[in-house]
Amino acid sequence: MRAFAVTHYGPDGLAAADVPAPATGPRDVLVDIRAASINPLDKMVRNGEFKQLIKYRRPFVLGHDLSGVVTGVGADVRGFAMGDEVYARPRDRRIGAFAEQIAIDVDDVALKPTTLTFEEAAAVPLVALAAWQALVDVAAVQPGQKVLVHAGAGGLGSTVIQVARHLGAHVATTAHTKDVDKVRDLGADEVVDYTQQDFTTVLSGYDVVVDSLGADSLERSLTVLAPGGLAISVVGPPDPAFAAQLGQPLLKPVMALLSRKVRRQARRLGVRYSFFFMRASGAQLTTLAALYDAGILRPVLDRTFPFDRTLDAMAYVEQGKANGKIVVSR
Repeated sequence: MRAFAVTHYGPDGLAAADVPAPATGPRDVLVDIRAASINPLDKMVRNGEFKQLIKYRRPFVLGHDLSGVVTGVGADVRGFAMGDEVYARPRDRRIGAFAEQIAIDVDDVALKPTTLTFEEAAAVPLVALAAWQALVDVAAVQPGQKVLVHAGAGGLGSTVIQVARHLGAHVATTAHTKDVDKVRDLGADEVVDYTQQDFTTVLSGYDVVVDSLGADSLERSLTVLAPGGLAISVVGPPDPAFAAQLGQPLLKPVMALLSRKVRRQARRLGVRYSFFFMRASGAQLTTLAALYDAGILRPVLDRTFPFDRTLDAMAYVEQGKANGKIVVSR
């Protein structure tokens, strides 16, 4: 089948390829992929940034988000049937959305929101799961708490804003001038135009910060937290809890060393730091589908590329041009 596979690690490591059709295990759902979306994680995996933690045998098909139609189910699968429209973020080591078909563990699949197109549904799984898990599972956000979301106009930030608002939080975000109205429309109560203001001078007393920008933004975010507040980063540095999540406790000392500086700064300020790496969950996608169908959440897309132009779609994201999710469609 046609696919885009990582043949070697590096910026030029992704290429069009013919690969064998996936085998379907007893707990697998076979999906004919109709659309997939591009995530920063795809670039990181392609470049080998996780190669010591998540080991793939090359060549392997890239892609972490998809929607499609069920064309087969394993003998032990219940709850899915041929013809079902589904969406998923397959678990690590079983990714492969940039292809015509994929076999996914049944625990990672959910019926897609009925109100969304395949393209819209493909834009949702990773960012929606990340937003939900960061705010609900990690931060346990409660009504009335204050949440700061960096890069609110992006694929992840735009979803975190909506989930935080749904949870009853007061939401602030950073955005470019051209995106101020957009993020307000998504539910941001307070918007800091980073081209004109430094968020550390206008925000304070926040309970949670979700950062996707990097070290400088993360370190400055610690200063706007209330005592006991929590800074969550999706780009690192990884902390010891991440080694436990990966099932590799021997890596805890390494993770502790990598995150030592930011954890020390957090302790000095009386706040907390957590590295966050989302996990696949069909059950949570089912919960989220209901929120999309109710109009509480909505996908934010920039543009769609045809499947044959997946490399162009990747380049578009890497050039920083995307203002929302980028989707490839079959």
